[in-house]
Amino acid sequence: MRRFLLPLALFIVLAGFLAVGLRLNPREVPSPLVGKPVPAFRLAQLHATDKTISPDDMRGKVWLLNVWASWCVSCKQEHPVLVDLNRQNRIAIVGLNYKDERRAAIAWLNDHGGDPYVVSAMDADGRVGIDFGVYGVPETFLIDKQGTIRYKHIGPVTEEALKTKILPLAETLSRG
Repeated sequence: MRRFLLPLALFIVLAGFLAVGLRLNPREVPSPLVGKPVPAFRLAQLHATDKTISPDDMRGKVWLLNVWASWCVSCKQEHPVLVDLNRQNRIAIVGLNYKDERRAAIAWLNDHGGDPYVVSAMDADGRVGIDFGVYGVPETFLIDKQGTIRYKHIGPVTEEALKTKILPLAETLSRG
């Protein structure tokens, strides 16, 4: 009888860990980059290959970095939200076109309601995305005036996420 107690105890512990894990929201995975400086990069712009963009170009502004791709199904869901946010002119949105082809990305923007980004960078090989810890698109980062990542949103940005988390935090950061 005693020889069954240890395996039973291990099973109960593992079942407990599984039960806790199943209740976690995968969209709320904490990012180790929150509170740290934006990874340095200088990439060619999507629409102007002779020009580049880097985080230094945005210093002094609170901004969003939205990682997107033409092949991303969920990006289609968030795109109208970003277009609307751009029209409101409340925060600058920089696009990071991830592992994509330039022609496909430009065509996708034209076919889906326009370009919500002040500028998009081409991350064709995905190296900058790796530096940001991107493991799926879309992902969006809120970055403060000093170039520090303050929030990471995994998955499509929604009106609710903008209203309850992203924009209130952006307004707080803009005042500070």
